[in-house]
Amino acid sequence: MNLEEYRKASNQARRYFRNCVAKGTYPYLQVLDDIVDSNDYITTVDLGVVSIPADQIVGTKTAGRKAAFAGNFMPLLDSETEFAQKWENLCASHLEEGIRDPILAYEYLNRFYVQEGNKRVSVLKYFDAVTVQGRVMRLVPRKTDSKENKIYYEFMDFYQLSGVNYLYFSEEGRFAEFVKQVGKKPGEKWNTEECSLLFSVYQRFKEAFHTKGGDKLPITVGDALLAYIKIYTYAETLNHSVNEFKQDLDKIWIEIMALLEEEVVELSMEPEKPAPTKSSILDKLFSNEVLSLKVGFIHEKDATHSAWTYAHEFGRNQLESTFPGRVTTVCYDNVRAGIDDEQTIEQAIADGCDVIFTTTPKLMSASLKMAVKHPEVKVLNCSLNMPHPYIRTYYGRIHEAKFLVGAIAGAMADDNKIGYVATYPTFGMTAGINAFALGAKMVNPRAQIYLEWTAVKGVDVDEDFRRLGVHLVSSQDMRIPSSSSKKYGLYQILENGEYQDIAMPFWQWGEFYVKIIKSILDGNWESDDQGTDARALNYWWGLSSGAVDVLYSRSLAPETRRLVELLRQGICSKNFEVFSGKLTAQGGKVIQENGTLTPEQVIHMDWLAENVVGEIPSLEQLIPEARALVKLQGVNKQDIAARIL
Repeated sequence: MNLEEYRKASNQARRYFRNCVAKGTYPYLQVLDDIVDSNDYITTVDLGVVSIPADQIVGTKTAGRKAAFAGNFMPLLDSETEFAQKWENLCASHLEEGIRDPILAYEYLNRFYVQEGNKRVSVLKYFDAVTVQGRVMRLVPRKTDSKENKIYYEFMDFYQLSGVNYLYFSEEGRFAEFVKQVGKKPGEKWNTEECSLLFSVYQRFKEAFHTKGGDKLPITVGDALLAYIKIYTYAETLNHSVNEFKQDLDKIWIEIMALLEEEVVELSMEPEKPAPTKSSILDKLFSNEVLSLKVGFIHEKDATHSAWTYAHEFGRNQLESTFPGRVTTVCYDNVRAGIDDEQTIEQAIADGCDVIFTTTPKLMSASLKMAVKHPEVKVLNCSLNMPHPYIRTYYGRIHEAKFLVGAIAGAMADDNKIGYVATYPTFGMTAGINAFALGAKMVNPRAQIYLEWTAVKGVDVDEDFRRLGVHLVSSQDMRIPSSSSKKYGLYQILENGEYQDIAMPFWQWGEFYVKIIKSILDGNWESDDQGTDARALNYWWGLSSGAVDVLYSRSLAPETRRLVELLRQGICSKNFEVFSGKLTAQGGKVIQENGTLTPEQVIHMDWLAENVVGEIPSLEQLIPEARALVKLQGVNKQDIAARIL
């Protein structure tokens, strides 16, 4: 019987060998001594006896035994050799009582190379062992700037806390992101029970993932599992069977395929042009037009206490009045992210909503989960740069409007001092600050922008501006309806302490909602549900679409008004780009000498223009209310780290 097993293993080896030769790839075991020399690592660490993932044992330490095995660790030598007899004896031991003696192996970049016990590994791999017991010596590589090296150092940090060696990722930051999704704190140790649960989840998910063909993809099981638990929480997976994992993977496979895309997010910079009007009888008979729609709007706050919600509600009313009899809308407000958001979206769907707009990035997680669960409903989230193919996102290029307001401020800043009040350091916010600063500098090269953040702990914006002698201020875009304060948009503080409104950027959400709903009513909505495109679609419209604009006071000087209109026309016609030409950051750092920043560079902008006085705050400096959103969409490099810690 053992001889028969050897022959079967040997046949597997020869098939593997022939396939490698046909493809021009190396057919034998990898040899660590041929890969690494003493200059490649800085120290050796004894990890003791550990469970080694069998599929991560890829070779041998020295070249002595490499020709005895194919690259899959199956034996190549003839069945009449002494080698074959020893293999057969090990096979008998395994079947009778199990192979108990640990092998000796070296680990380098989380791949294992056998020093002693190659035949034991061969037998165990032949019988599909999941793990192999072994004493492991780790070769710690020197730090480099390569992605592989950086990922490995992240792995070593994770291993030190968990002792888990089977989980690996193909991109930087994912170990820390996984820790966050699991619910562990940064630097928190894993106990034995937590490690056992993770191992069980991982093995069941791995089987389901490989059944779907995941082992043929250039990503790791860990990559796929992380994408999975962003939709179905880690707590939900603890009791999932392999079959349940398979069913869920069928639903979210596009999210998995999105991991293969270099450009995960596709930006829609302008609304689609309306399709030609259908006029013939046949065209009308075969029209894809939708007769009517019910549209739900889900807000974190209400329109009385939130200018942001008020602006979206204004847009909802415009949408309903634009399509009387065809579109009905319903509003759900004061929804708590992570508490009743999923239930609220479920309720909106139960109430018959065909389209749902969730108006804050904080509702993205619930929106994504419900979009997967209810593919018949179109769900859109108001956020920027979210890489989820199952859900569309939308936002405005508000920095274009901020540039125009900055130009107005520059024209009015007789003392060259302009205050700027920002809220959270998130995608789009930094671009707005810099666009404002560039607009001011274009009109007044000596203009200085004094930046304050309302989300920073212990900050008194008004007091800081008084101390600095700032009398011209750009504050929040809109007034909170329940507040009598006039401190919004660009305003001037008069000598008598009164505030004079000058101009304000304007979010015209109605223009966006009308155009999106019209595309659905006309049958022009391009579905992402067919599995043909793994990229996420983000609508990011600007002045030319009408989604953002600038309102200014009648008292604004005619010359300044004319300048703003000329700049506005240039932006709308694409003859002028806000972030073009030479751009210089604080400290004299040149961002670009010429050309124009790409949309992606604008979205991820993490620097401040040279005429801005202030800084981008770190997560630790922010009030608790701001942290959840900043973790999700923060631009500060520290905040990006926090997003994945």
